[in-house]
Amino acid sequence: MNFWKSFTPIKDYGPNPFVVNIEKITRQNNTFRSALWTGKHLQLTLMSIKPGEDIGFEMHPDTDQFIRIEEGQGMVKMGDTRDNISFQEKVSDGYVILVPAGKWHNLINTGNKPIKLYSIYAPPHHPHGTVHKTKEESEIAEAQHNTNL
Repeated sequence: MNFWKSFTPIKDYGPNPFVVNIEKITRQNNTFRSALWTGKHLQLTLMSIKPGEDIGFEMHPDTDQFIRIEEGQGMVKMGDTRDNISFQEKVSDGYVILVPAGKWHNLINTGNKPIKLYSIYAPPHHPHGTVHKTKEESEIAEAQHNTNL
């Protein structure tokens, strides 16, 4: 098989029509977060969470989120407030996490290899073309975004 035919560059293809092997490109991703497709009402991002790392407690007031784990294992936590976590579940390859708008949530990597996942936001949560190579880069961008609101 030709490498270039099997390799899809990771960039934001939205809002154009797009077809991809989601499992393959999710496993290929090595950035903390990269937007793969951003449309008017939906966004697809890829994430790679290092062992011992987490997404960080966050809440999207007007955005529902679908998360699918393709590789790795972790612990998902959710609740009505950051300090009132009422839901906790172990997750691994093949698991789906559904996060309702307004719920605080976090995913912690409890394994010894990166968690590879894709996430669908409705409506989009990150700017078109978002790439955060590291969690630290993501936190800086989120802080800047929140001060500009």
